[in-house]
Amino acid sequence: MQMNRADLLHAYRTMRTIREFEERLHLEFATGEIPGFVHLYAGEEASAVGVCMQLTDRDKIASTHRGHGHCIAKGVEVQGMMSEIYGRKDGVCGGKGGSMHIADLSKGMLGANGIVGGGPPLICGAALTAKTLKTGGVAVAFYGDGASNQGTTLESLNLASIWKLPAIFVCEDNGYAESTASSYSVGGSQARRAEGFGIPCQEVDGFDFFAVHEAARVAIERARNGGGPSMLHVRLARYFGHFEGDATTYRAPGEVDRIRNEQDCLRRFRQSVTDAALLDSGELDAVDREAAEAVEMSVRGAKAGAPPTEADLLTDVYVAY
Repeated sequence: MQMNRADLLHAYRTMRTIREFEERLHLEFATGEIPGFVHLYAGEEASAVGVCMQLTDRDKIASTHRGHGHCIAKGVEVQGMMSEIYGRKDGVCGGKGGSMHIADLSKGMLGANGIVGGGPPLICGAALTAKTLKTGGVAVAFYGDGASNQGTTLESLNLASIWKLPAIFVCEDNGYAESTASSYSVGGSQARRAEGFGIPCQEVDGFDFFAVHEAARVAIERARNGGGPSMLHVRLARYFGHFEGDATTYRAPGEVDRIRNEQDCLRRFRQSVTDAALLDSGELDAVDREAAEAVEMSVRGAKAGAPPTEADLLTDVYVAY
């Protein structure tokens, strides 16, 4: 699908915002001011943005413990996210969810999830709702190579297949389930697994935004048109450890530097659009500055914010219909 200049700028701005957000968090977490665990998405931006920029608020996504990129790509407000990570009352979840549990139902973001393999069952429910109510919506589960081995994921693939749900399963294979290489821990191929449930699977270069965007377009159109579920097996890499504080001794010396220099999705996007004279370097440099400023302002706002009060402790526990 041909993308216009506005689409290209939006894609780059969103990817750059994710990168700035994550690299700033990497620095801020070291100060000790951020509570809880933080898992960074830097390096994987093309996957979230390539998929989510083709979705609307009626479409639902479920994320993982590494969810900041999915949130930003789905339109969750950056200030609210940063405040949430800092545990502030004005965060998108009132400062009570933190990094691993950011959700914004108004944007169709069902939540980051600390349960490995917790997302696929959720999107089966969302997809069944869309199909039953004929909303035209689709549901997307982002999950990692580690979660691909969970029973919940395989059960969800089966449900989506037999119910012919408008669902897309995006396996973001960054090569490691925590510290265990997927080359060791995943038997067979992701594509053959999907085919075993009668679900088509597309192998995708996750460093190439345009490859992800096109593969996602096909899967989303198939789901919206009643064709049922699809899987994308997206091969990519994370630039930081499994969590902040991970020594990453399981990775080869120079591995991340090589990927950053040779395969980085932002560099590849920039080179593609400038070589084709679709955008110029000055425009992209301006986006870089704007993204950095937005993240800087979000950090300042989060640090100035107030934490939840004792009166907030028992709120948001039960839902009333």
